[in-house]
Amino acid sequence: MISTVVWGTGNVGRAAIRAVDAHPALSLADVLVHDPGKTGRDAGALAGLGRDLGVAATDDIGAVLAAGPRAVVYAASGDIRPDEALADICRAIRAGAVVVTPAMYGLYDQLNAPPELREPVLDAIADGGGSLFVSGVDPGWGNDVLPLLISGLGSVVDVVRCQEIFDYSTYDQEESVRDLIGMGRPMDYEPLMLAPSVPSMVWGGQIRLMARALGVELDEIRETMHRRPLDATVSTRTMGDFEAGTQGAVRFEVQGIVGGEPRIVVEHITRIHPSCAPDWPTPPDGAGAHRVIIEGRPRIEVTVAADDEGENRSAGGNATAVGRLVGAIDWLVAAGPGLYDALDVPLRPAVGRLGRRQR
Repeated sequence: MISTVVWGTGNVGRAAIRAVDAHPALSLADVLVHDPGKTGRDAGALAGLGRDLGVAATDDIGAVLAAGPRAVVYAASGDIRPDEALADICRAIRAGAVVVTPAMYGLYDQLNAPPELREPVLDAIADGGGSLFVSGVDPGWGNDVLPLLISGLGSVVDVVRCQEIFDYSTYDQEESVRDLIGMGRPMDYEPLMLAPSVPSMVWGGQIRLMARALGVELDEIRETMHRRPLDATVSTRTMGDFEAGTQGAVRFEVQGIVGGEPRIVVEHITRIHPSCAPDWPTPPDGAGAHRVIIEGRPRIEVTVAADDEGENRSAGGNATAVGRLVGAIDWLVAAGPGLYDALDVPLRPAVGRLGRRQR
């Protein structure tokens, strides 16, 4: 059994505890928390399993890493604390652990990652013998392994388009939704995630990964951006009211240009309420989905929708990201020290999990 630590118990960490507990090759060794109110609580309760796992949460990072876990699922946020997240990840790698995380967008395409991100990780690997694999949903499997797999079903491929279409009122991350993405903010407010060049920083690595796998050279990466205001004030269950006239929907593309044309495209269509921008593409049921469209011959369209935690679509997305990461741990342990990306790490079948219910 591979002793595994889950570091963080928020939206991703809850799913990670459940995934580690369900995996036949992994054993949950420890759970690290920052909130003093969670210290001492059983991991099963924190994950919403309805039963104890016999692992009490702790905030003692040094003691947990000194025990020599073989793997760490780093589920703490990296969006608003990237320097701290990178330091934590390198600390775990130096302790000899395989680390999997969605936290560092800049390392999704590790070959082209900025030196200030890549070099500390490589140094930590050299020092401690650990490894790192960074992935998620979008960026993540929704615009690397899934579109590349589907592209292989076509005889002629003109455009590979990856879409995330989501109702953000299902999210339980108010700071990110309002401040980073700008939902509910005045239309002259410039959200960090929508600022020029930031979408390319986040999703450009996925464009480069796909180009590398498809054997094409990129001319450049371009961005498009469109925003719409709310016509009326709307109320959400998790984040309160969003006022009329404030940002209610965003649509942007990160385009990989090949031969002067957009050939590899990551597109996001996100709303705080279905009434905003009704003329833009919508998911099949209004809540959210990830879609891959291969324009060519034949035209192929695949839509993936995941639910978890009481049919919550955003929780379902988190669970699929965790499934990709946790499912890679035993492969990474066998592969040895290194810095890996989605083209290195296969998407693993659910070996040993078919029909196996969590108690």
